[in-house]
Amino acid sequence: MGVLEGKVALVTGGSRGVGAAIARSLAQEGAAVVVNYLKSADKAEEVARSIRGESGKAIPYGADITDEEAVHGMVRNTVETFGPVDVLVNNALPDYRFDPAGRKDFGKVGWGDYLHQLGALRGALYCCQAVVPGMVERGGGRIVSILSNLINNPVVAYHDYTTAKSAFLGFSRNLAAELGPHNITVNMIAGGLIDETDASAPTTEEVRQLVASSTPLRRLGTPEDLGQAVLMFASPWSDFVTGQYITCDGGLVMP
Repeated sequence: MGVLEGKVALVTGGSRGVGAAIARSLAQEGAAVVVNYLKSADKAEEVARSIRGESGKAIPYGADITDEEAVHGMVRNTVETFGPVDVLVNNALPDYRFDPAGRKDFGKVGWGDYLHQLGALRGALYCCQAVVPGMVERGGGRIVSILSNLINNPVVAYHDYTTAKSAFLGFSRNLAAELGPHNITVNMIAGGLIDETDASAPTTEEVRQLVASSTPLRRLGTPEDLGQAVLMFASPWSDFVTGQYITCDGGLVMP
């Protein structure tokens, strides 16, 4: 029996890359998973189908997490299908491409770029507000947010993206402080350069080699690496861990 048997997990941005790996990782340990997506319906269904093909439970659900009403509708559907949410993974990312050559430098980045990336935090706010009451009622829950090690080591200055990810630190730690008495843990995982996702596809080979050679484990991360890290925080193995920010980047960043 998996460590998450009987639990229900909601993974935002779960149709591709890191999100898909997270969904599969949680399902392999017994969780029923809702694979949230915005545009990639076919890919979300593919992820859910692959989980069901291994005797797991999963459904895709399309919802714009920056739309508060849509989020509450998604959570209501989750409750009706599987039951209340026990694990929320804030993974959804506004459109972004890690393109060191084509990125906007500081003189060109605009406030609108920052606001666009802060949409991820807005979505996390709505998702947390939608699931927390149920967690409080049942006496516990897990919230995990995906950040970036660029917060600590901006090897490439992606100004808007990194600033928005940094905002998750304050958001998550305040949430951890308030929800701790209800046995709800709130933690963060900062990934490094992932090889390969749609967002990281434009990253030049020069940057890839630089990052890999600078990492003690001498390789780039994979979506599955992030999936396993999320599983650690989602499971009972981390019952006494909250408000923590860890990097999952092969040791590139050692805070």
